[in-house]
Amino acid sequence: MVLSGCSAKDWERDLRFGWPTGVTKQAERMRVLWTWSGVAALSLGVVVWGLIFWCCLRYRKKSDDHLPRQTKYNLLVEVVCFTFPFLVIAGLFWRTIVVEDYVNHLTKNPDVRVQVDAFKWNWQFEYHSYKDAQGHVHKTVYPGVKDLADAAGTEGLENQKERTSQPPRSCDEAASNQSYNCGASGEDDTAGGPLYLSTVGSQQEIPVLVIPVDRTVRIDEHSEDVIHSFWVPEFLFKRDVIPYGTTSTARDNQFEITPTRIGSYVGRCAELCGTYHSSMNFEVRVVSESTFEDYMKALASVSHDDPQRQAKALRAAHMPAYATTTYPLQTDRTARQAAPKPKE
Repeated sequence: MVLSGCSAKDWERDLRFGWPTGVTKQAERMRVLWTWSGVAALSLGVVVWGLIFWCCLRYRKKSDDHLPRQTKYNLLVEVVCFTFPFLVIAGLFWRTIVVEDYVNHLTKNPDVRVQVDAFKWNWQFEYHSYKDAQGHVHKTVYPGVKDLADAAGTEGLENQKERTSQPPRSCDEAASNQSYNCGASGEDDTAGGPLYLSTVGSQQEIPVLVIPVDRTVRIDEHSEDVIHSFWVPEFLFKRDVIPYGTTSTARDNQFEITPTRIGSYVGRCAELCGTYHSSMNFEVRVVSESTFEDYMKALASVSHDDPQRQAKALRAAHMPAYATTTYPLQTDRTARQAAPKPKE
């Protein structure tokens, strides 16, 4: 009766040997690899322990005058002891490569594409495109606004007169290959690229990255200053955000995730980047597809220069207006109260 209440998938999922569950398809693949690596290791350990105990019992010294027969060479035993561990190691290596390739795989047309801009000591999320339930691709840009600022998109210029008064951006040789802020087509960098829907964190507000459940999300990482690292513990994955010194995003790190569980998850910078590194947090919200589309529409309806655009869009999409898993960093050291002096 007890066994009938369980399935092979249930016990295999619970046999984690301390490995976290994870909330993405990639994390599930890594968990399965960890589980069966542990099973293989325990199976091999049982064989080795069994042979040790069998030898201790079978060939123990039975009297003071009689020693067990001493064997100097045994070709069969030596071949088995060499071949079997080699096969185990080869199998684990092969499965590890398969899982790594799956985790690092980039699809040709992801469902959602987001650029993550890291800077000391906060984050900005730029939504570049997404597919709706019918498979139609939507470009998430502010209409009539051009981006001539840095890759964080902190400044949008609305007309040609303003744009011509600005110095041209410095795009590197990689800008002709999928470089969004320098123009994905690699055209004249003085023309300016589109200003994508974006939200950015501040001292008063945690940045929130909203993504749909069961959809492939491409993350393009970009750093404005030093090395950071994008890490969500529940994703069981982190990847460094490397600064290349230009606004081009062509050589920046990329990865994809497919979240499988709706919820809010805290994200952190996992690379020591300066004074307030420990407070450089963000939040990832995995929501339904309809809620995500509502959020994109709400974000597009708010002005690109409205500092409260994230809270307004979240509220319009019927979500909590502020992060629920972490709190904003406090950079004002004078705000900290000194401990009272002990009475003499």
